[in-house]
Amino acid sequence: MSELIKHECGIAMVRLLKPLEYYLSKYGTPLYGLNKLHLMMQKQHNRGQDGAGMACLKFDLEPGNKYINRIRSNSVSSIQDIFKRAYQPFSDMALSKPERLNDVQWLKENMEFSGELFMGHLRYGTFGTNVVENLQPMIRFNNWMTKTLVLAGNFNMTNVDELFNLLIDMGQYPVETSDTVTIMEKIGHFLDAENEKLYQQFKKDGFEKRDISPRIADSINIQEILINSSKSWDGGYAIGGMLGHGDAFLMRDPSGIRPAFYYADDEVIVAASERPVIQTSFNVSQDDVKELQPGHALVIKKNGSYTEEAFLDPLERKSCSFERIYFSRGTDSDIYRERKRLGRALVPAVMDAIDNDLHNAVFSYIPNTASSAFRGMINELHNVCDDIKHKEISEIDPAKDSAKLQEILSFRPRVENIAVKDVKLRTFITQDSQRDDLVGHV
Repeated sequence: MSELIKHECGIAMVRLLKPLEYYLSKYGTPLYGLNKLHLMMQKQHNRGQDGAGMACLKFDLEPGNKYINRIRSNSVSSIQDIFKRAYQPFSDMALSKPERLNDVQWLKENMEFSGELFMGHLRYGTFGTNVVENLQPMIRFNNWMTKTLVLAGNFNMTNVDELFNLLIDMGQYPVETSDTVTIMEKIGHFLDAENEKLYQQFKKDGFEKRDISPRIADSINIQEILINSSKSWDGGYAIGGMLGHGDAFLMRDPSGIRPAFYYADDEVIVAASERPVIQTSFNVSQDDVKELQPGHALVIKKNGSYTEEAFLDPLERKSCSFERIYFSRGTDSDIYRERKRLGRALVPAVMDAIDNDLHNAVFSYIPNTASSAFRGMINELHNVCDDIKHKEISEIDPAKDSAKLQEILSFRPRVENIAVKDVKLRTFITQDSQRDDLVGHV
């Protein structure tokens, strides 16, 4: 890799499999999909504090109706901001014409974010600007629905310049060099090529232009598009996409650097950057949530069928250490156990640092996500204390010196809450020369 992987983000996807009337009848709301996306994004707010965005795709509208809606925000409370703006028209409708909230078809035709396919993105950037135009989801519009692409992801390509030059070699004139735009145009190029191939095929078979579009939508091969698009990619990524006609996908890098999980039943297909988000949002067990395998893509067709398909050969697993140690919530069982093991493994280095003087050491942790590792460290320190107690007790006569025995038995690591980090000051990504000063302010 030619550059460092520099940032993490969060993604969420919700695909409703039943008619919208079903959710209104069962759950009492026509906004089931929007509500679930909101919940999943709130549960991943740790993954994005610099901006948020979401897009919604409506199925089977008549031509002339807007079928893609999008809101993005870079405000301090970006998640609250985008959903307040999305919900407000429905709140107003509930006051003025509440009966309209039971008319699903009217809502689809007249109200934004009343569709069947949703995708949300949380930005956690460590470089670049956070202007709204740079926030995801990004949209590559086209009058042909099968060529329209909505993209959002948790990724950083390490060979952006190379990918940019490949676009130029194809004859394109990219107006930006960011990895987001580069990836979108790369996928878009092969999406266009797939459309053209199918168009020529159906035209040769004698179909009229109006009849060709739905046939392209049924026949488009997302796996082939992703295989061709990703050949030159180098980096970590979990990228979600929606095509204008209703297909969707979520792809994961072949080294498994970025995390991705999904769940499906007869009502929904959902995906997210973290497993507990899906577990708690849909009240399902850990075993019900599947990890998207490295080098594979979850492909969801407009008809509701889904498959997990390979687009690159998996490589040696290289899960992002930043993700495992710090970024992901510790409520995932695997990450929780992993962080506890990490804490235990730190004890020898900690003992060396304090010159084995546990009597004059105070232990604490920062930030909140360090609590799991801290618990593992303290558990191991108790084991160290037990060894010390055993040795000291063996050197006295407990029956003759009960006071000394009590002193030895009461010896344990001293744990206190000393530092409180309740604001976003990213000491771990700042320059070394500034880190000490920032830590002092935390």
